[in-house]
Amino acid sequence: MRQVEAHPSDIAKLAADKFGLEAQSVRKHLRQMSAENILISDGNTRDRIYRLKSIDWTKSYPIVTGLTEDLAWADAAPIIGKLSDNVLSIWNTGFTEMFNNAIDHSAGTEIAVEIRKTAINAEMEIRDNGIGIFKKVQAAANLPDERQAILELSKGKFTTDRTKHSGEGIFFTSKMFDSFDILSGHLSFTGTQPSTGSPGTTVWMKLDDESTRRPIDVYNAFSVGDFGFDKTNVPIKMARLAGERLVSRSQAKRVLARISEFKVAVFDFAGVEMIGQAFADEIFRVFHNAHPDIGLEAVNTAPEVLSMIRHVGS
Repeated sequence: MRQVEAHPSDIAKLAADKFGLEAQSVRKHLRQMSAENILISDGNTRDRIYRLKSIDWTKSYPIVTGLTEDLAWADAAPIIGKLSDNVLSIWNTGFTEMFNNAIDHSAGTEIAVEIRKTAINAEMEIRDNGIGIFKKVQAAANLPDERQAILELSKGKFTTDRTKHSGEGIFFTSKMFDSFDILSGHLSFTGTQPSTGSPGTTVWMKLDDESTRRPIDVYNAFSVGDFGFDKTNVPIKMARLAGERLVSRSQAKRVLARISEFKVAVFDFAGVEMIGQAFADEIFRVFHNAHPDIGLEAVNTAPEVLSMIRHVGS
């Protein structure tokens, strides 16, 4: 079942090879799972396609006085089902955080929730028809480009209304789920899902029913010493606007904005093949010398990136 989504047409052969069985025997099991509505099959025997049977549920909520995330969760929880405490805790945390964000920040009139539940996992969309999260962050932070909002949100501790939110919800929720994305306009937070061009904001989350992850483990992973959100992970590729190479000090300063709020900053260079001397120098020498109490780490560094970091002397 866990391989059906990736191997809809050759799942019988894959399972036969994995378990040392005859393909005919595996097909018997597949037919049985189809009869039990665990799988759906299409086509004849030779070209049959399998996919996971899903329960699809949708409900819309007008954003009016009295709408709360806990009441909406009471509707969604039975669809998610009876799962382990840690998995339910992740779903409860993620749903209520993202639903409350839509109530407080979207400036929209409606929130729609859509759940797709299969025998092994669940995925959820929470959509609003508001102004769009990236546009709102761009305006609040006075950013020259809407895409820079993704970089600020990825660091955590950013909120457009500190009286109501700490700015931690999106950061921690994104780390709890197997897959997570935010779509608004033509932009995508993680690139997991294709952007739709639609106005408003869509939050997409997916989690395996047997995940062993716990919310407390995620919180602790970004805490240094006593419990507190004092460690961040910065995806450097988010600092690169369309067609740019990361070569300048101004680009580095985008990355470094609000880093002084943390005790440790992990700069993730996945997807970045090279950086310029000025970019590296601004982060790993100038900023480091000005803030010696903040730990700076570089991970997933390509050879040219690591060479340049070493070149600037840190």
